[in-house]
Amino acid sequence: MSLGEARFHSLVDALQLAVEDAFDASGLDVDLENSGGVLTVRFDNGSQLIFSRQEPLRQLWLAARSGGFHFDYDEAAGVWVCAGNGEALPAMLARLTREQGGAAVDFAGL
Repeated sequence: MSLGEARFHSLVDALQLAVEDAFDASGLDVDLENSGGVLTVRFDNGSQLIFSRQEPLRQLWLAARSGGFHFDYDEAAGVWVCAGNGEALPAMLARLTREQGGAAVDFAGL
C-alpha cells in the first residue's frame, strides 16, 4: 500500500524534527537549516547531509559525502529503509554521522 500525500508529509516532517532533536541533544557542533522541506546538516569540516522529500515517489532522499540514498517508508516496521541496500535510516544516519562528523549520535528513536 502506498502512502497518501498527507501521511507522507507528516512522516517526513516528524523525521526531520527528530533528526534535528537528535543532533541538538548530541552536543555535536553542526549547523541545521530546514527550509522548504529540505533539512541540511553542515559539519565543521564542510561536509553536509541533505534530506529532501520526493513527493511523487513518496521517498525520502539523503545526500551524503559517500553518495545519494533513496528511502521508502516501511509501515510494518515503522522505519525508513534504503531502497538500494535495505539499511534502516537510523543505522545509516549514525554511520554517516561518524564518517562525516567524527562523532557518535544516537538516532535509534527515528
